[in-house]
Amino acid sequence: METLIMGILNVTPDSFSDGGQYNSVARAVQRVEEMMQQGVDIVDVGGYSTRPGHQEITVTEELDRVIPVIEALQSLDVLLSVDTFRSEVADAALKAGADFVNDQWAGKYDRAMFDVVAKHRAKIFLMHNDDREITGDVMAAITEDLMQQAERAQHAGIKHEDIWLDPGIGFAKSRAQEIEVMRRLDELCSLGYKVLLATSRKRMVKELLDDGLPADARDEGTAATTVWGITKGVHAVRVHNVAMNKKVARVADGLRG
Repeated sequence: METLIMGILNVTPDSFSDGGQYNSVARAVQRVEEMMQQGVDIVDVGGYSTRPGHQEITVTEELDRVIPVIEALQSLDVLLSVDTFRSEVADAALKAGADFVNDQWAGKYDRAMFDVVAKHRAKIFLMHNDDREITGDVMAAITEDLMQQAERAQHAGIKHEDIWLDPGIGFAKSRAQEIEVMRRLDELCSLGYKVLLATSRKRMVKELLDDGLPADARDEGTAATTVWGITKGVHAVRVHNVAMNKKVARVADGLRG
């Protein structure tokens, strides 16, 4: 099995790692062309920053950021995902040519999300998130929540094979809980759904490195989590540094056989 590489394209002014770098259509297209040369499989376009202390924006502002970019990327032969929890944005992005919706609230924020994805016969990533941190068995809580949402998605008409799960590293979990989730990823991968791992440059990686480096200097640490995730059975990784993670994934896939 070949691990898919999802490249992050933040068309925002305030994302924690690369905010402001690609928030014009021309720069966004240029960045995707670079990622394609590096072997990206899916490009995840996000117009709403979720970093701590992020600024709230309206639906209209989010649409104005992501739709022109998705439309411009139609000339390139690459799968596109829209990173949003709003059904209005998902609907417009899928109409513009996106293939996936990456919902950081797994359909819990906007109850219309699953109907929209089903209508377009699209694919969806369900990321675990919550309004409060988990107490008790963290992996049991994550799997129970994601399985409930996956069942809701199927009831709305989304095919089982079009549903992906994401444990939500960096959201509603302590660092200790995130490390436990990483150690038990195989449990999530055994549920019969494809799994996306999104750890790129996140605080867990920073604290494991314990070096005080800025976000864009955490790529080697991210690559280690990519290899770890592959050994546990994940099917795709969401990363900033496509070239590095493509290489380590190729080797890890080869060793796994």
